[in-house]
Amino acid sequence: MPQGRKKVPFSGKAKKEQMQAKRLRKQTGNKVPFLQKSNDDSDEEGTSVRKLNYQPTKGGGSRPNRYALQFFKESNKEIKLKKEEARTSLIPVEEKGLEIEASHFFEESLEFPKRPPWNFDLSKEELEAQENRYFHQYLKNIEANHNLKDLSYFELNLETWRQLWRVLEMSDIILFIVDIRFPAVMFPPSLYSYVTNTLNKDFILVLNKIDLCPPPLVVAWKKYFEEKYPLLKICMFTSIPGYNLVGQTTDKGGLLVRRRKGRIRMAAEGTQKLFEVCKSLVGDKVDLTSWQCKIKDEMQVDIHEDTLEVGQLLHGKNETGYYEYEKFNDGVLTIGCLGQPNVGKSSLMNAIMGKKVVSVSRTPGHTKHFQTIFLTNNVRLCDCPGLVFPSKVPKPLQVLMGSFPIAQLREPYSTIRFLAERLNLIKMLRIEHPEQDDTWSPVDICDGWAKKRGYLTAKAARLDSYRAANSILRMALDGKICLCLRPQGYLEKLDYWKTHPDIEMVKWIQSIKEEDQPLGKFEAGFAADHSSEEDSEDEEEEEDNCQSGNEEATQGDTENSSEDGALAVASNKFALLSAD
Repeated sequence: MPQGRKKVPFSGKAKKEQMQAKRLRKQTGNKVPFLQKSNDDSDEEGTSVRKLNYQPTKGGGSRPNRYALQFFKESNKEIKLKKEEARTSLIPVEEKGLEIEASHFFEESLEFPKRPPWNFDLSKEELEAQENRYFHQYLKNIEANHNLKDLSYFELNLETWRQLWRVLEMSDIILFIVDIRFPAVMFPPSLYSYVTNTLNKDFILVLNKIDLCPPPLVVAWKKYFEEKYPLLKICMFTSIPGYNLVGQTTDKGGLLVRRRKGRIRMAAEGTQKLFEVCKSLVGDKVDLTSWQCKIKDEMQVDIHEDTLEVGQLLHGKNETGYYEYEKFNDGVLTIGCLGQPNVGKSSLMNAIMGKKVVSVSRTPGHTKHFQTIFLTNNVRLCDCPGLVFPSKVPKPLQVLMGSFPIAQLREPYSTIRFLAERLNLIKMLRIEHPEQDDTWSPVDICDGWAKKRGYLTAKAARLDSYRAANSILRMALDGKICLCLRPQGYLEKLDYWKTHPDIEMVKWIQSIKEEDQPLGKFEAGFAADHSSEEDSEDEEEEEDNCQSGNEEATQGDTENSSEDGALAVASNKFALLSAD
């Protein structure tokens, strides 16, 4: 037997990836250095790609990682610098700093990749090779014209962009969904221009999760989009109207709380507004009577009745073939649901149906490929995977938006800093400084939360700041810690927004009592200043219950949450739709 180093194992999965990369290089004829998978220990800056949400492979032709998220990876040097900066003091941002202008984040040169011209004379192999060449050239242009450090995370997986292309082709109406907390930094102007000017299709913008935002701010964002994008139709929606909740929705520290009922009902108010917009666009070209009747039946039900199950899954399948578009084909209205990860696309579809028909998760990239579901016999919804569009949105803000998986963050402290400089996390979390100091840094906040929650490392029993940071960021993603951005000039016209006529419409869709309305930024961040010492122990116990509910939900046990009192608090709004 020959002497020497022991043979290094080489798995079938690694061999398969090697062969796929080889075939890709042959098809494109160009080797793109920054698309090659590099060693995790490399110190190259901004030249490698990180693939997320990988699944274990099985035998046969299964390709579970075909739609895995792909982003540019930060170098070890950048991560080290950010960790050192995490120990510097916080610099609070004034309330005016929450006002943003989207044009700062989306540039004309940062357009999303569009499907290259094609026809049915091309074979499948020729078509895919053509798309590969186009996409690699697109990424090379991005690298040549922009500093990768200035760019946000954006999708580098061609297979996911192909899903977008197909949904755009087959849909009669494009429904783009944004989180009301960060709407301007989630809406790419290049997509609006492409849909309205190139495809000449109707475009509806859905301001989702409005239950997390004060009504005046919802109205302000609605008017912002109406003025900036005149061809847009605006619709407001929440998957969790008040009648699907139990008890108060906020605590005295400013944390938002969600206690769900055993069975959810169709979000009839938001669905009604969506129906009205679609009806105005379609006219008499498609009969929407059955959809209207379904909504009316639900709205006439007593709000205390939890036994009604609205909607029936008539047909649902994954669409993988290429599609030749024909408007209102066979008298069917096709609505394509687009948006970035975690904006609530699948939850919106479930809420419209009145029962779970699409799987939901807090993990970005959970929806792998688009699927069509018939709401009625002639209304079809098409759910597209979440796509992160090219932009210059700060990466910490992207984490709070849910575009990047929190569990796979290499350095969470910059996101904690972004959050803590805009909200009073110390008061909201009711934590003490781990070193009894007056100056707080992101690491101090994480250590303080770890000390309060009892998060310790396994071997040395030190404070587990990484786990604490993960916990805080998940609370922010779920909306329990609620940070809402604002349009330019919001504070100057605050009295106007508070008395705007559309306020009543927002409250009607939210179906939340006046005393349960979400608080504003400074109201939520500093409400704890006025809380009494007598209530502190009760709030501590309530927070412990909320956190234990979050940890259980993370482990996938949300289906049994209605039977366990400690899990009844669903701070993750998607968890409300996890039970049939």
